[in-house]
Amino acid sequence: MKQEEAWKDTEKDQHKALKSISPYRIIIPALLGLAGVFYMLWRNFDPEEFKRIQWTGHVYFWIGMGILTVLIRDLSYAFRLRALTNKELSWWKCIEVVIIWEFSSAVSPSALGGSAVAFFILSQEKLSVARTVTIVTYTIVLDALFMLCTLPILFFIFGFDILRPGAQSFGDLGQWGYLALGFYIFMIVYSIIFAYGIFWGPQQMKRLLGWATNNRLLRRFHQGAIKLGEDLVTASKGLKEQGWRIHLQAVVGTLLAWIFRFLLISCLVIAFTPELPLTLRFQSELYARLQTMFFVVMFSPTPGGAGIIELAFNGFLTDYVHSNTHATVISTIWRLLSYYLYLAAGALVVPVWIRAVFKGKREQ
Repeated sequence: MKQEEAWKDTEKDQHKALKSISPYRIIIPALLGLAGVFYMLWRNFDPEEFKRIQWTGHVYFWIGMGILTVLIRDLSYAFRLRALTNKELSWWKCIEVVIIWEFSSAVSPSALGGSAVAFFILSQEKLSVARTVTIVTYTIVLDALFMLCTLPILFFIFGFDILRPGAQSFGDLGQWGYLALGFYIFMIVYSIIFAYGIFWGPQQMKRLLGWATNNRLLRRFHQGAIKLGEDLVTASKGLKEQGWRIHLQAVVGTLLAWIFRFLLISCLVIAFTPELPLTLRFQSELYARLQTMFFVVMFSPTPGGAGIIELAFNGFLTDYVHSNTHATVISTIWRLLSYYLYLAAGALVVPVWIRAVFKGKREQ
């Protein structure tokens, strides 16, 4: 009886996962993103200013460099995944999984991301449940640690300016700055719980989650909390079995992937504002601002931050991109390369991957 119920639960989870990565789900995020772009065009676009843009070799070179950052970012994610699977997945398979993972993030609210779908994706690649849980949980921790560790360093170096143009104190932050601060505090609490559950006390965390949700107010989250506790125990055991080289490769892959994610925008800003200095100090300040902006948008309720991130772009970069028309052009190209590209790639790759999965199941 229990096996039958477990089988039904698994089937239900698979159905939800397949539904969540359906190519048809690109419609809503695409419309939201286009709405954000059209709003920016309506508010900020100046045809005369656009005519003055000189599409020189400088512009095309830095757009090409931006495309290169996208390739390096995806290869870095694939490198991390290949390391964590002990090379059980080929390079091409890792790239395929990364594309589907990015696609699921693009069609899911940014606050949720694509990690939930990742469990299902990896489980279909003949990896054990324990290995799948370990990989997904570990990547969540690594991504969170990158943000939590780098933002304080950037703040220490550049000060309040990374939170808002011209900010000198907490009183100058405005709504975006306070949002960033609030989200950072929330992420610290969230990461401490995860880190403790994985590295130090998985059994204690499992019991704590079960106890905390075993009441009338949180009863509906009880089963999910128990499942999370079991996943933490599984991930903790799996990580202890990994050698230091795998951990090092996972950390390097994470650093490269996130750094090149933000360097894409830097390349586009340089392309359309050639008067900006290319000094390490100046470009590092720009990088710090971009990372803070992305951190705020990570908690967007819309799929992939669609609509929200386009609007946030102008507010965060007014002191780097002085023309609203230039800002609109830069943000549009940026979203084409970092968002719509994965919607299109996912729409092509996901159906082929799903057919391959079901074909394998039929053969079994």
